[in-house]
Amino acid sequence: MEERRKYERRASSIRVEMEHPSFGKIIGSTTDISDGGAQVTIEKVVAPPVGTEVNVVFKKMVGMINDKPVAMKVMHSSKCTLGLMFLPRT
Repeated sequence: MEERRKYERRASSIRVEMEHPSFGKIIGSTTDISDGGAQVTIEKVVAPPVGTEVNVVFKKMVGMINDKPVAMKVMHSSKCTLGLMFLPRT
């Protein structure tokens, strides 16, 4: 199978808080991240549908990585794993 990724993935475990008006806040954690997006594992919640735009804050043990939420889009969903893509800033 041909590799189609534009960005190199890096394994990481970063706490993720995703928000959307229709479902509130979902907590998860990255399994990997790249310049194009992140793979996020969530627990015991219904995953947002593919195409949903969410606001995401990445957090470390002490403090946040990004002080303002970043816009991301759900690109794929499988069981408790979401593929999120960074959206361009407007």
